[in-house]
Amino acid sequence: MNQQKYNFRAVKPAEIEALSMAMIEKELPHPIDETLAPIIKRVIHTTADFDYADNLVFSENVVEHALKTLRGGCHIVTDTNMAKAGINKTTLLKYGGQVSCFMAEEDVAAEAKARGVTRASVSMEKAAKIREPLIFAIGNAPTALIRLYELIQEQQIQPKLIIGVPVGFVNVVEAKELIMTAGVPFIVARGRKGGSNVAAAIVNALLYYPGD
Repeated sequence: MNQQKYNFRAVKPAEIEALSMAMIEKELPHPIDETLAPIIKRVIHTTADFDYADNLVFSENVVEHALKTLRGGCHIVTDTNMAKAGINKTTLLKYGGQVSCFMAEEDVAAEAKARGVTRASVSMEKAAKIREPLIFAIGNAPTALIRLYELIQEQQIQPKLIIGVPVGFVNVVEAKELIMTAGVPFIVARGRKGGSNVAAAIVNALLYYPGD
């Protein structure tokens, strides 16, 4: 059997993330806006995909709006329990915030089945009843973005931020483009790429944002 030798760096656990970020900074395909850099680099760190240096699209002054909302206490709604699990609850709680995912709740599943719609759509309707400042972190379901757009147009909801990064093929690209016309602050991963891990990474990048 051939045995290939690898030369591994001796890196202390506490230094791994800082080293990773330094490598990302060095390998970026082009300079990025310093205000957006903590978010873009956090997503690249999560995915090892440098396409996000170009795929992530930000509405005007979205970081300022997002930080104000997060640090004032808000309710984050995700479309997967995976995204919910990936968000740093300790830091969120420090700001008086909380995170919910309604996808697995029995009433949501029953209503979705009865109406012949997705649970993601019904979850967004349930979230619209929350009276706290809302941030949506959508990493899986394009129908969640479509229903959010409709609810905004119906003036039933006015999110402080929509993170629209579902991954996939059917209606994914179109739903992302639609949400960028909704008239609310957004961070969107254009194209087919994204995922629950990306949604959580963006929330965490905002929670960890320097200058608190």
